[in-house]
Amino acid sequence: MGYVADRWHKRKPGPEEPECGQHKGLVASQAHGKGKRWQARWDAPNGREMTSLHTTKTEAENEVHKQEAAKLSGSWMDPKAGQVTVRDFALKTWLPAQSVIDRSRQKYEAYLERYLFPEWGDRQIRTIKPSDAGAWQRHLVTKYKLTGASPNRVSICVRSIFRLAVVDRVVAVSPFAGIKAPPVDETAVQPPDVAEVRQILSYAYDPRWAAMIEIAALTGLRSGELRGLTVDRVDFLRRVIRVEQQLVREKGRGLYLDDVKTASGRRTIPLSQRGAQVLSEYLAQRPARDGGEWAGLVFAMPDGRPVGDSTCGYALKSICQAGKLKPRHWHELRHHYASVLIGGGENPKVVQKRMGHKDITTTLRTYAHLFAEAEERTRDVLDAAWTGDFAVPGGRIPESRGSVVAFPQVSG
Repeated sequence: MGYVADRWHKRKPGPEEPECGQHKGLVASQAHGKGKRWQARWDAPNGREMTSLHTTKTEAENEVHKQEAAKLSGSWMDPKAGQVTVRDFALKTWLPAQSVIDRSRQKYEAYLERYLFPEWGDRQIRTIKPSDAGAWQRHLVTKYKLTGASPNRVSICVRSIFRLAVVDRVVAVSPFAGIKAPPVDETAVQPPDVAEVRQILSYAYDPRWAAMIEIAALTGLRSGELRGLTVDRVDFLRRVIRVEQQLVREKGRGLYLDDVKTASGRRTIPLSQRGAQVLSEYLAQRPARDGGEWAGLVFAMPDGRPVGDSTCGYALKSICQAGKLKPRHWHELRHHYASVLIGGGENPKVVQKRMGHKDITTTLRTYAHLFAEAEERTRDVLDAAWTGDFAVPGGRIPESRGSVVAFPQVSG
């Protein structure tokens, strides 16, 4: 149990020590008159003794009672834990606790260094208030000029830091509690249709770019997944592509092959007959290398090195310019694939699986307008089919009563 100690007086004075001049019957200690007199003492759940200073004995006793009650209820918090700085907690506690690959870890570190530490890095984590949290989120747009989904992504990362601080009993409540995360302001994607993709292909000045563009449109592979595709991941017999790795670039390391980041990203994509034909014809003309660091890459540069992201981006830009077409990016070929699936009537769950999205919310948010257009086409088809006279079983035609079709009664 906790107890209260009188700092100004000795608990066990010697027999010859003089009485305190201010407090009858007590012997002054060296701390007499210095700082607060009463010290509350109690043991933390881990057995470590904790203390706090108070002006009156009643205040100290109340603190002991509060701490003992908190231990019994399971709500006890170390009052000194919140003194850790935001920077130290984020880098020494939160970041090591994240089960992510190195690239994701580097991305999180970049978020913290660019947007969090300049504002709160040296502040004690317990001093961050809800008003600070709201102002910081506004800074992401007004001060740091983030757009699209970026404010939401950065905010979600920082919110996770404070959620862990609550779980670890460093703070009682997150300053972001009750404050909505920035909305995901994503402009509706307008992918190229089949006719436009064919136009782009007609201006492709190299078989490599032509094959990569068409395969991207036919599979929805991300740029890194496409450039990291190896022959052993293409099953021509079953006509599928196993998406298991991607080509990535890391500062200080350069290009290398790495596993896809998430379990949802690891997927199997059906390969159309046209897709299988494109790949087989391309590999027949430009076989993948059998040995070396980049052995097995389907798409590579003439010297065998992998295709860089900027290289293929420049190629697609040049092709669009040559044909005087709308400028397109590789990711828009991925959107094209999704739009074809949606237009063909695939349900959102299938589209999510093919695209490798982590959850269906991402799919619905990104392609909501395309699903809406598909629904409208369904209505048009139904309206066209049910307009005018049509046959029914028995050869009778229902009578039209205004805008309502009266169906004949069927007995039995």
